[in-house]
Amino acid sequence: MIPEHNERHDRATWRMDRPPAAGRPSEEPLGLFNRINRDTTFYDLLEAQAETAHQAAMVFLTLAGDFAHRDEHVREIDRLESEGDTLTHQLANKADSTFVTPLDKEDLHALSNSLDEITDMIDSCTARLEMYQITSPRPDLPALCELLVEITAVTREAVAFLRTLKSREKIHDVLVHIHALENQADRRFRQSLGELVNAPNADPIQVLKWKEIYDRIERAVDQCERVANLVESVVIKYA
Repeated sequence: MIPEHNERHDRATWRMDRPPAAGRPSEEPLGLFNRINRDTTFYDLLEAQAETAHQAAMVFLTLAGDFAHRDEHVREIDRLESEGDTLTHQLANKADSTFVTPLDKEDLHALSNSLDEITDMIDSCTARLEMYQITSPRPDLPALCELLVEITAVTREAVAFLRTLKSREKIHDVLVHIHALENQADRRFRQSLGELVNAPNADPIQVLKWKEIYDRIERAVDQCERVANLVESVVIKYA
């Protein structure tokens, strides 16, 4: 006797091989994936989050050279942080309400959360400048902000590749660039912290204030590298 599960397999195979009846639409699986691929909402939201992070970094750089208008720049970054939170919630709600997503849901959530964390860390930095009543920048702050602007710009470029996952060599070059910038930022942070704590007659309170700010800039940069790692993982998964 032929096992029952083989009979079911034969019937399923016959149904797949049988042409659709007249007047009945084809049930090809590719039809579903084509519809998914046409929905660009997830890519739009991720790219918007990356753009928001980059905009926040640029305002931070402007603030570093314009402490006279510190509070205005802080308010603008706070607005961008709220905008980033809205985008994060939109993506989460879209992912939760979509049966089949173009990328795995855990990848979408991880990418979205890391991009949002970049903006959050920048907002946390500038909020402390205001909260601690810091009225002038340290000499190394503009250089740190320039690195942050550069790495968020390249991170934005990496996120844009998710839309098609084409040009793998270009993706590789962008990811390598992000890792190189993160290493450069690490060296700059160590140098800045060393100069901060080893300065003659350093004020312990000022040291604590600036260390918190430096730490959050570093965390923002680290999140850019995390996004690069996530993009790399997605590229490998869908290669």
